[in-house]
Amino acid sequence: MRARLNDPRLLLLATTAALLLLSIVVPSIKIERKGYDLLAVLDITGSMNTRDYVLNEKPISRLELAKLALRDLARNLPCPSRLGLAIFTERQPFLLFEPIDICADFAPVDAAIASLDWRMAWEGDSHIAAGLYRAVAMAKDLSTDVIFITDGQEAPPLPWSGGPTFEGRHGEVGGLIIGAGNYALSPIPKFDDNGRETGFYAAEDVPHESRFGLPPPEAENREGYNPRNAPFGSTIVLGTEHLSSVRESYLKELANITGLTYRHLARVPDLAKAVRDAATPRPRPGTIDLRPWFIAMALICLIFLYLALPITERLRSFQERRLLHLSTLKRRSP
Repeated sequence: MRARLNDPRLLLLATTAALLLLSIVVPSIKIERKGYDLLAVLDITGSMNTRDYVLNEKPISRLELAKLALRDLARNLPCPSRLGLAIFTERQPFLLFEPIDICADFAPVDAAIASLDWRMAWEGDSHIAAGLYRAVAMAKDLSTDVIFITDGQEAPPLPWSGGPTFEGRHGEVGGLIIGAGNYALSPIPKFDDNGRETGFYAAEDVPHESRFGLPPPEAENREGYNPRNAPFGSTIVLGTEHLSSVRESYLKELANITGLTYRHLARVPDLAKAVRDAATPRPRPGTIDLRPWFIAMALICLIFLYLALPITERLRSFQERRLLHLSTLKRRSP
């Protein structure tokens, strides 16, 4: 009876059964963890289609790289964290869904980010400052930090008198402005009404000056100037608004106004690192599920029982037969 109890097979089977039983009855351990509450707002306006990134030796648009960065962020957020998603075009962010538990609902969040497309835009204009200020107000209402991803290109350009006034409180909402795009000017793809690419925007396709608000001081020297009927004159202003680059100085200025942190998006992992460095960790109750550990140990016992133990026994049997054979040869030798 004692020999049977010392049988390694019986011990391994008993240990496996005990571990499987523990995986059923042992409760989860309650702990306090630090996660993040985030609202990601992604600029989907036309300039975000500019292909000035390279991934796997192929050009990729700012929008596509930003989506990859958001999906990478979702995979690397600590549990429990919450992530909401909004898109921005014209001057208003549109909330797709409020922040939800990224660990419990990772699959639908990842699918939602992957399906974002520039064709979701309802207007072609891009008033970055106005959209950012509204995104900050939205994050305040949701009690989250904000991640605003954009290249910073206002379309049409800001008037000479400047952009809108920030009506919130500096630093009241935490988070980041993420600048997307390269520092060099690149052409902006142009699409027809059916969404097919037809080339790139030319200088005559876009406004290079805002005709809203007060005219610039030198407007009175322009041809066709009339203080009442033509305060901007009749001169056609040409610039580089048909080309695009990340407007980093402008985005840093907006970050200073709102109290957010600015980071440039150069590679996919940069976003997750920027969030870890600048976002607000929020302690909340969490749990540690011990069941996978008990099941893994039970699996290891079964591997020893049905794989390692038979191999060991065969090696031992082979060694015993070899020693017996050598012993026999020695007795037969004169």
